[in-house]
Amino acid sequence: MLNQLIVDDNNMGFIPSIGASFQLNDTAREIISLLKQNKSKDEIVTEIATKYNQHENEVFIDVSDFFTKLKIYGIIQ
Repeated sequence: MLNQLIVDDNNMGFIPSIGASFQLNDTAREIISLLKQNKSKDEIVTEIATKYNQHENEVFIDVSDFFTKLKIYGIIQ
C-alpha cells in the first residue's frame, strides 16, 4: 500500500483505494519518501540521524515506532 500513498505539500497523506487520510510531520514524510526509494530501516535511521545530528540509537527507536504505526495501518508489512 506504500506505493498508493500520496503525500501533498501540506504533509497530508492519502490512500485513494481505501479513502484514508492522515497528517504527517516533516520527518514522517521524509521516512515515507526514503521507503519509496527502497531504503532499508537501517539506511533510513542513518540518514535521519546524520541529517538532524542525532544519535542513531535514539533515531532507531523513533523510526521503529513509526514503522509499527505504518504496519498497523497496513502501509508496510
